[in-house]
Amino acid sequence: MANDGPTWRAMAKKYDLVEADLQRVSSPWHTDLDLSRPIEVMTDMSKSRKLGFREYQASEDSFTDLFAQMRNERIIP
Repeated sequence: MANDGPTWRAMAKKYDLVEADLQRVSSPWHTDLDLSRPIEVMTDMSKSRKLGFREYQASEDSFTDLFAQMRNERIIP
């Protein structure tokens, strides 16, 4: 993503997005870190549920809801 700034600026202009600076919209170093892990990350919510945290949202719904919100706020096209 190091060279994608001009492409993002053009998209921001075309779609009237609120932020034209790609570095303020994304964190490629964080994505690279997550995707380059040599192991799968496994989590267990049992302890949280025992402590009363019973609400949850399916992972796919979390992503689609977040992307819908970002579109509504004109952060992504």
